[in-house]
This record gives sequence, structure tokens and C-alpha cells, in this order.
Amino acid sequence: MSYVIAVAGKGGTGKTTFSALSVDYLVRATGRPVLAVDADSNANLDRALGTKVEKTIGSIREYLTENVNKMPPGISKEVWVETLLQQALVEEKGFDLISMGRPEGPGCYCYLNNIFRRYLDAMTDRYDFVVMDNEAGMEHLSRRTTRGVDVMFITSDHTRRGVETALRIRDLARELKLDIRRMALVVGRVRNGLSEELRKLAEEGGLELAGIVPEDPAITGNDEKGLPLVAIPEDSPARKAVEDILQRYVEPLRKGG
Repeated sequence: MSYVIAVAGKGGTGKTTFSALSVDYLVRATGRPVLAVDADSNANLDRALGTKVEKTIGSIREYLTENVNKMPPGISKEVWVETLLQQALVEEKGFDLISMGRPEGPGCYCYLNNIFRRYLDAMTDRYDFVVMDNEAGMEHLSRRTTRGVDVMFITSDHTRRGVETALRIRDLARELKLDIRRMALVVGRVRNGLSEELRKLAEEGGLELAGIVPEDPAITGNDEKGLPLVAIPEDSPARKAVEDILQRYVEPLRKGG
């Protein structure tokens, strides 16, 4: 059974950076299959990981809706859909990536969504680790039909507003009754350590602090040059911080498995 890590947070908080570095570390540290899921409508996890998504679940949904009468003869609709979905899977060394793409447009997608859910739920069981980069609304997490999430990291920038937003995301997860075993805060792009005010705000809000990810010139440099974030040096402060958080929070890593 796969171990599921979700990352949520508003844009600009280092969410995709944390997701990409998590995928990279799990591949290098465990040598076991990892599935990366880009569930943010503003998809850019592929670029952070140094690969390219050609098709998304959203684009396939649109194609099927517009070409419902062009199904090849001799196969069921479910098989046709799953065949197209397999084409959306990007296979790389050590990990695979699938992107959810843009939100649904007008029209009825109920039947297709049920097939998508079954397919994605079955797919995740083929991997030892799943890392999901989610948007703040956690739309795709709320649609999971089988098991839930082992740990969800909620990212924030180093501001009071950012931490308050993280607390609201935590509350939203509870309101949606999502099956999440553990939630923790990650504050990113920190320059001179976490202020006591923000530490206290998280503590009083009942959201445990997983750690901070310092502002890293290597990440900024790669962003400016259009290079993958995972290509930063092994001794990068941001990389080290993410690895430390995962070692403390991801159960298979703590067990040395």
C-alpha cells in the first residue's frame, strides 16, 4: 500500500518547491517507485522536476466529452478512457508524474469523473510513495474514493497572513472531513529564522510546525534560468531542510524502510 504525502498552500509559498524536492529525495533515499501528482490548476510541478507534461487529465476529459461518438469499436468506454489516461502518465527514472490540469468546464462529467477516480485510486496503489501537489482548495483531495493521506504539509510564507491562510486550509480539510492522518505547517522562504510571533500563532492555532525552508539563492537562480528546481546542489539549504522534515514526518523513512 502506498504512503501518501499531500502538499497544500496558497501560491507563492514554496509549495511546488517542497513537492519537487520531496519527490527527488524519496527517489534517491529509498529507490522505490514514486508517483508525483500535480493537482494544482496552475500546474508547474513538471518543470520543477525537470520533465514535461504533454497531456493532462483535464485535457483528456475535454477530448472525451467532445468525441464521445468516436470510441473505437470492440472496446468498452472504461477501457478506452483508461487507455487515454495512460497516455497522460509521464514516466521518468525513479518516478512517474501525472497532471490533473485545469478545472472542469461546463457540462456533465459525472460518468467520466467516476472512471477517473477509480483509475487514479488503482494507480496510486502501484507506487510505494505518492506526493500530491495540491491547490489551496484541495479539490482533488476531496474526490479521493479509497484511502486518504498519511501526512499533509501546509506551506506558508514568512508572514502572519501566510500562517493565517495555512490555518484556514487546515480548517477546510477538517470541514471537508478529509481522511488525513496528520497535518503540519512548513514555512518557506525564511531569511533569518522563524519569528516568535509566527511560531506562537501556529501553536495557538493548533497546527504543529514541521519546520522551515530557508530562502535559497540556488532555487532563485534555477527559477530565473528556467532550470529544474531538483538540479540544485545536494548541500543546498532548502534541500537539506526538506530532507530533514521528511525524515521526521514520513513514517517509512523514520523506520528506515
